[in-house]
Amino acid sequence: MIDTHTHLYSSQFDEDRDEAIQRALDAGVKKLLLPNVDKRSIDGMFALESKYPGVCYPMMGLHPCSVNEHWEAELSLLKNWIDQRAFIAIGEIGMDLYWDKTFQKEQEFAFIEQINWAKELQIPIVIHARDSFPEIYNILDKHNDERLTGVFHCFSGNEQDVRKILDYQGFMFGIGGVVTYKKSELPEAVKHIPLDKLLLETDSPYLAPTPFRGKRNESSYLTHIADKLSDIYEISKHEIDRITSENAINLFSL
Repeated sequence: MIDTHTHLYSSQFDEDRDEAIQRALDAGVKKLLLPNVDKRSIDGMFALESKYPGVCYPMMGLHPCSVNEHWEAELSLLKNWIDQRAFIAIGEIGMDLYWDKTFQKEQEFAFIEQINWAKELQIPIVIHARDSFPEIYNILDKHNDERLTGVFHCFSGNEQDVRKILDYQGFMFGIGGVVTYKKSELPEAVKHIPLDKLLLETDSPYLAPTPFRGKRNESSYLTHIADKLSDIYEISKHEIDRITSENAINLFSL
């Protein structure tokens, strides 16, 4: 299995980071993809890449919740890194209008600029979308082309969202712990996602799956998400593991 979205550099892992990675490896999670948040997460992300080569893979991007009045300077700093070395994706980027709409326009500008980076480099984008599907669609409708690929990370939409995203052709769906929640409507939407568009992710330390809901999430819990998808698609967990891993390898050129 491949955890396509895990914040293992988070301070929530400071006490047992190596042990958490070992638990993931023991559970069959062989690759851990690390989205960047902002300039503060870069050092920790690179340290994991250095310590676990071939296991931990960094992305580079500015999370929408880190967009503020200094967004241009922050993007300039991240772009310097992109010009120096390779990354598997531009992420995590997008829009978040759940907490605060103060910098909505700046979020849009930052999102578009990072989309353009990805198209120039021909690497995928990892989209964070919270209370912002219409705004993100509005941007993608204008900027999507054959060079743009990516994933809607932590997908939480409905059947109509699935159909809209499939129309973009180059995008996959990252499915995490929410799909296991008792009252979640996500399983109904997931039924409309083709298997070749499916990715596994934890978004750890956030959104732990059942039976760990409310606790710190970690990459070893990916197996619970795979189990739920096995039930939804009525195929073996082995097939879910195989297909989603192939999808991740293809999308991120691992």
